[in-house]
Amino acid sequence: MSARGAGGKSGASIKATAIRMLARREYGRVELGERLIAKGADRDEVTKTLDWLQHLGYLSDARFAQAMVTQKAGRYGKRAIVHALKQKQIAPDAVQDALAALAGNDELAEATALWQRKFGEPPKDERDKARQVRFLMARGYGMSVALKVLRSAGAKTDAAE
Repeated sequence: MSARGAGGKSGASIKATAIRMLARREYGRVELGERLIAKGADRDEVTKTLDWLQHLGYLSDARFAQAMVTQKAGRYGKRAIVHALKQKQIAPDAVQDALAALAGNDELAEATALWQRKFGEPPKDERDKARQVRFLMARGYGMSVALKVLRSAGAKTDAAE
């Protein structure tokens, strides 16, 4: 039998691949494991490699969650960020720790700034209003926040006239 084992990659090759991937960007444990398995690695060897990487501190779900929160904050609401982290199968305690950084953020102010960058003017009709509300909701803001943003935008233009 070859050094590769039963049809999979060798342990050294899996480790090298995982380190190369982590050098490019942060990954969650589950996502990195799935990617290594998709490249043809043996599940048992992948598990050992992931444990080794976590022991060395190269792989951290908490660090990945923090990086994702930092990347998405200001462009997405808290709800969308939580959903993205759950999709990546990050542990709930790591998600909560990462979201603690958003605790002081004003969601209404963030949604207003996002709306201002995207649209900048109040909706012209009901169809346009629905489109703007859908945009904000797709970014993870609640219906009440989206409507408050549009109400405050409408109030500003009414006062200007």
